[in-house]
Amino acid sequence: MARVIVQVAKPDDTNFAEEICQLIEQSAQQRGTGIARRTPEYIRQKINEGKAIIALSNKELIGFCYIEAWSDKKYVANSGLIVKHSYRSTGIAKKIKKKAFEHSRKLFPKAKLFGLTTSLPVMKINSELGYIPVTYGELTKDEQFWNGCKSCVNYEILMSKGKTNCMCTAMLFDQERAQEKKWNFFKKSKLYERFMEMKKERLAKKHLQK
Repeated sequence: MARVIVQVAKPDDTNFAEEICQLIEQSAQQRGTGIARRTPEYIRQKINEGKAIIALSNKELIGFCYIEAWSDKKYVANSGLIVKHSYRSTGIAKKIKKKAFEHSRKLFPKAKLFGLTTSLPVMKINSELGYIPVTYGELTKDEQFWNGCKSCVNYEILMSKGKTNCMCTAMLFDQERAQEKKWNFFKKSKLYERFMEMKKERLAKKHLQK
């Protein structure tokens, strides 16, 4: 495999904006679950602000992630993680998440880092970085953040739950809790079972609507 570079995206990387959006769209379709869509303009903005991480191999785009700040920079999310299909299961996602995590803490040292995801691999990576599962009530209350969920296939579920629950699992890294023992995703939680139960409920609901 060619050498892979994972770094903070540079202004020249805005050339990849269209391709990044296509990969985000493809990922949403493949998962069949939640991932918020973004426009090329939005991706370019994040790159120009120095709030994006890109993975390249011989100048080929193979992965991406961007950083968003909410509630007067008190909360920060690493969003839109994508890895090109041919490079999945190679550790690229973990490298991108780690770089985004480190860069986020550098840009916003006092912020709480959080994420919403339906991806089990992402949950595992988050747990290794020190994130713990939390209720939606511990996340940002910024309406602009929740408006970003409108393009997600599960948005109706989110609204029906009053933004207190959905198919995504909420995870949080708080510097004040950083000294606590890391949460072991596979051995010490019932998160996987909960995820599967919610998925079954969603599928059953769709079946009844047909």
